[in-house]
Amino acid sequence: MKFWTIPAFGIDKLATGEGPIPEPGPGQVVVEVHACSLNYRDLKVVLGTYSPRLKMPRIPLSDGAGTVWAVGEGVRAWKAGDRVAAIFMQNWLDGPPTAEKYRGALGGDIDGMARQYVALPEAGLVPIPDYLSFAQAATLPCAAVTAWAALNKAGAVTSGSTVLIQGTGGVSVAALQLAKAMGARVLGISSSDQKLERARALGLDAGLNYRTDPNWGEWAQAQTGGEGVDLVVEVGGAGTFAQSLQAARIGGTVAQIGVLSESDEPVPVPLILRKQLRVQGIYVGSRADFAELNRALAVTGIKPVVDREFAFDDLAGAFRTMESASHFGKLVLLMD
Repeated sequence: MKFWTIPAFGIDKLATGEGPIPEPGPGQVVVEVHACSLNYRDLKVVLGTYSPRLKMPRIPLSDGAGTVWAVGEGVRAWKAGDRVAAIFMQNWLDGPPTAEKYRGALGGDIDGMARQYVALPEAGLVPIPDYLSFAQAATLPCAAVTAWAALNKAGAVTSGSTVLIQGTGGVSVAALQLAKAMGARVLGISSSDQKLERARALGLDAGLNYRTDPNWGEWAQAQTGGEGVDLVVEVGGAGTFAQSLQAARIGGTVAQIGVLSESDEPVPVPLILRKQLRVQGIYVGSRADFAELNRALAVTGIKPVVDREFAFDDLAGAFRTMESASHFGKLVLLMD
């Protein structure tokens, strides 16, 4: 089989290798990987800004989907040919997070999915909805599960809620699709009018180009009659956090997910106090969260947005596209 590795930090340092197809040990499942998707976290891992002390060489990418190739002794949940996706954290199966559950994140703590075959624990997989392609299913483990956790666990979004998304990357587009299916009103900001138009085609109720109007917190307040939004899906980080606090209603929630930007400005703590805001960190979710997401997808028929597909040999090109932030939704690497 073929695989990608990070022998040293940098997109240009990515290297391919070949090795034998793994044999499943007791309780293990070998998956033939058909597609992987890229997340911003994967880019940071490759560049060395996510974990500077990463043990190398490391196989990158946390997200992948494929078919069961072989099962080891004692495996009862899977059989050859089953369509599956790997869960982001192989030890977080259910319940609240712990330090132990956080260990075993694919493409970081342990080797990831950028390989044609992978051996994983029986519980480290979930079935994927029948109607999704492998490319679509490969977008789910990190971005879609994160969006699901933000809407359900942090925001408790219901019909009539108002949600604000930032940008049009994987998490934000997934949050838009899921929130609309829940009956929510969705506001969005982007640096591209073209991307806002694409988001409107997915149901975005109102959009703003933050390059022409950087005070989008006030805009969100105006869009809600001065009340503010129920939930901000905050992917920008320090550079957008203050505006997110401004956009949220009294008693609202900011689901803190991304770290795309920095800021020298102090955090406006009095705004958190005065509005009695809830700031909830979201770091993907558990296997149980992934299973809940898949049930919701099966009911709604939502199809993840894949912007571009790349051949196996062009992982560097996929990462450069992600680095340019020119994509809408997800970028996918085809392993076949």
